[in-house]
Amino acid sequence: MLGENHSIHHEFPDFHQKIDELANADPAFKALILEHDKLDKQIRGLEMRESPISDPEMERLKQDRIRLKDEVYHRLSHH
Repeated sequence: MLGENHSIHHEFPDFHQKIDELANADPAFKALILEHDKLDKQIRGLEMRESPISDPEMERLKQDRIRLKDEVYHRLSHH
């Protein structure tokens, strides 16, 4: 679905408290979340405005977002 919110808090509703605790305790984890959410906002903006971007470039952005989400989940599940 175009323009759907994929922010970390939205993607992991059961981990809200843990996300906040880790973000406050670990600057690298906080940076990872911020990078993911910034990329998600960029993707949603491109989708909603139908900005000119090639399909391969959009796929690359989405793959980067998935990679970041996977890394966040990995850190959440191992803490």
